[in-house]
Amino acid sequence: MEASTGLFAGTPNSKELVAIQGPDEPKPVKNLDGQLCEICGDSVGLTVEGDLFVACEECGFPVCRPCYEYERREGTQVCPQCHTRYKRIKGSPRVEGDEDEDDVDDIEHEFKNEQVQKGHMIHGDDNGSSKSGLAKVNGELLSTSVGEPGAKLDEKEKIDEWILRQGNLWPETDSSVDHEKAMKEPLSRKVAIPSGKLSPYRMMVVARFLLLLLFFQYRIFHPVPDAVGLWFISVTCEIWLALSWMIDQIPKWFPIDRETYLDRLSIRFEQENKPNMLSPIDIIVTTVDPIKEPPLVTANTVLSILALDYPADKISCYVSDDGASMLTFEALQETAEFSRKWVPFCKKFSIEPRAPEKYFSEKIDFLKDKLQSTYVKERRTMKREYEEFKVRINALVAKSMRVPPEGWTMKDETPWPGNNPKDHPSMIQVLLPHNVGNELPCLVYTSREKRPAFQHHGKAGAINALLRVSAVLSNAPFVLNLDCNHYVNNSKVVREAMCFFMDIQLGNGIGFVQFPLRFDSLDRHDRYANKNTVLFDINLRCLDGIQGPVYVGSACIFRRKCLTGCDSPMSSKRPSMVQVHSKQDENGEEASITDEEKELLKSQTDDENKFGKSTLFMNSSLTEQGGVDPTSSQEVLLKEAIHVMSSKYEDRTLWGYEEGLSYGSIAADTLTSLKMHCHGWRSVYCMPKRDPFRGTAPINLTDRLNQVLRWAVGSLQILFSRHCPLLYGFNGGKLKGLQRIAYINSTVDPFSSIPLLIYCIIPAICLLTDKFITPSVGTFASLIFIALFISIFASAILELRWSGVSLEEWWRSQQFWVIGSVSANLFAVVQGIMGALPLGRVNTNFSIVSKAPDDGEFRELYTIRWTALLIPPTTIIIINLIGVVAGFTDSINSGGHSWGALLGKLFFSLWVIVHLYPFLKGLMGRQNRTPTLIVIWSVLLASIFSLVWVRVDPFVLKTKGPDVKQCGISC
Repeated sequence: MEASTGLFAGTPNSKELVAIQGPDEPKPVKNLDGQLCEICGDSVGLTVEGDLFVACEECGFPVCRPCYEYERREGTQVCPQCHTRYKRIKGSPRVEGDEDEDDVDDIEHEFKNEQVQKGHMIHGDDNGSSKSGLAKVNGELLSTSVGEPGAKLDEKEKIDEWILRQGNLWPETDSSVDHEKAMKEPLSRKVAIPSGKLSPYRMMVVARFLLLLLFFQYRIFHPVPDAVGLWFISVTCEIWLALSWMIDQIPKWFPIDRETYLDRLSIRFEQENKPNMLSPIDIIVTTVDPIKEPPLVTANTVLSILALDYPADKISCYVSDDGASMLTFEALQETAEFSRKWVPFCKKFSIEPRAPEKYFSEKIDFLKDKLQSTYVKERRTMKREYEEFKVRINALVAKSMRVPPEGWTMKDETPWPGNNPKDHPSMIQVLLPHNVGNELPCLVYTSREKRPAFQHHGKAGAINALLRVSAVLSNAPFVLNLDCNHYVNNSKVVREAMCFFMDIQLGNGIGFVQFPLRFDSLDRHDRYANKNTVLFDINLRCLDGIQGPVYVGSACIFRRKCLTGCDSPMSSKRPSMVQVHSKQDENGEEASITDEEKELLKSQTDDENKFGKSTLFMNSSLTEQGGVDPTSSQEVLLKEAIHVMSSKYEDRTLWGYEEGLSYGSIAADTLTSLKMHCHGWRSVYCMPKRDPFRGTAPINLTDRLNQVLRWAVGSLQILFSRHCPLLYGFNGGKLKGLQRIAYINSTVDPFSSIPLLIYCIIPAICLLTDKFITPSVGTFASLIFIALFISIFASAILELRWSGVSLEEWWRSQQFWVIGSVSANLFAVVQGIMGALPLGRVNTNFSIVSKAPDDGEFRELYTIRWTALLIPPTTIIIINLIGVVAGFTDSINSGGHSWGALLGKLFFSLWVIVHLYPFLKGLMGRQNRTPTLIVIWSVLLASIFSLVWVRVDPFVLKTKGPDVKQCGISC
């Protein structure tokens, strides 16, 4: 069936089709005898008995056997029309779920043509047209009959409705009033959190604050006489943790949501019969190690970028291979070839997501809302092409495991320049150029120069090198930064960002748009809080109501100008930059040097000190609207790109200080956003309904703790540097007060590990010494304690209510906050203090986290590798378990009068163990997985601590000899 003949739907319990009439003339209803498959257009065919093949027993929707078997094997296993699960027909292979069906092999249970013809359908007339019937359109049953006005449905309106539902551009309209209105309306708006959800949360936070004041009034003025030291330390820890909570709550007072209008963006900048005015964008992808960051993962990220729903001539993708791996280079060559087939397929059928690995692995109804009859055939062909592409990539990976003694050579027998990844020249190759009429975006492979005598600054240095390369080759005014394991899940994500950047009223003051990150391949319960939902769904939304979210290292679109250290035009009267021109006037004659030109030459010298010695790059950087010089040849541009990637280019320049991403901290993302906000730029947090980016996260406990350690060390590096948010930006800075508090909270948060560690040990001390941190409480004190506990849980529940975060996700976040604080953050504090003191520097160059997808069923979840970070939590658990046993033993020996005091101590200790339960489960999840060294060290430390504590007991007041005032002389 040709697509031009219109769309057809089957009637329930019939062998007929009802035509959804087109705008020209009614289409006849065809009988199923000799009918064509409604999915692929081939003949439906016959069964093994010679009867007409019918896939669905309920509605008789015409589907051929290959489409039926493909749907059962790869799809949702349901009929596209009535959504009834396909039963297994004789001769077809079994699939998952067939075991629940009885006697499906019997011929009596198969659908027979004769049984359907008995009065349960509407027959066509002699001309083949239907007199009446039912058609299923967009999930609704429509009753139609020939000769009635309602029988003719406008196919164009139906397709336009489908396009709107898919989130595509507006259908064409003839109303000039709507166009004029859309040209004036904003492209986005703020959406306030409903006051019915936000006001109770604010009231509960205030109530919790007042209860904390009453709590500390009681705790401070009611010491424990026989355990003063224990009381003092516990109160000190409680005050620190309370202050930490208050600092965390202050920036959460103004959460907001945002809404974008993609239709208005299209009407304003994509007018018919006019050039497309959407702004170009450069996309930067960084990768280092092809073993920990597999080439197939990087390839899927690149393919999802190339297939973006955005004009192809306005997209340039740059891949930075910081490991100079020939495997990555060859994999990108294969990716470029495969993209010539994949990108047209994605845009033709508007599929989501556009990362092929994720698209073909999803168990969804891929036939939903697909109007073209060729879709199934092309999907099968594309899946076969992708599987062949995967085989070629896997062959490259297998070949890379055997490194030749003389090093790698390319296909033309030329030695690979990156055989030494720490000492190699710059490399660049345009894999997909921008050509006239080309439907593919530009794809460029780069690897910056590495020399042992130079500092290269890790990921921040690689991104800065790509910023210079992209400014030379394409110079788009906006830049998207992605890690190699974060693919585009929403093809309209760039359009979402342009609704903010290209807004006439507020766009000029926006420095960057941050998107949330979602993750695949996580265990169902998210044991180690890898989703980071509290960060992405609560904290960043709250910051968006102040000055904007922080940059999280990926999934962020920058305005290129804000990366040059310029102040925001919305908050500064600084004159706009001008392009450096030649010394010839418009007539080509040599002009005399005037005072203005002297100032221009001085400005050019200053620009060289700032941008580096590249006139072409300087001219590109100083161009407001982007773009490169059209007179420059491709060879000249590539040579200049090689130059700006050299190791010595950044020497004696402001790169890493005022230009590009900031150096000086592992957390370069946080430091960079701090500087941008101090320059007056705003940032925006955009959360489309469909997740914009997805990727992989480390589900292994060791990798997760190392990741937290890296973040914590980076935060402390900022705190101990000249960019400390306590002081930075006060002189002429434009950082808002609440935004400053948020930065202070992120940098001092690792110090909460010390009081939290002590507070996790105190329950065991209480059980071992038979003392407690509070005296016997009265009725009023008990009410304060109970009210405080209720306020803690109530404020958390109300926060989840307005944010939409689930209770389980919040609880996992709380558990891992304790786990990460007593392990990774504790080590980070030690390293940060040692790094700040003149005693010596600590090496903070951590290896990257593995980003390979898990082959087994969460195999990596149970893998434990040795690291000192595992010792403190393990020791805390063992100490508390020893304390619980000691407390029970002491209560049994002392009699029933001590059980009441024991319950309070047990609750305190169980609070610690419950928070550390995911760590304990990960440590003991499978037998023979825990490193023996961790167990030995933890048991040894716990035993020594317990024995020494019982012997010394330093927090209990000591007396020498008997108390004669009580006992008398005869004692």
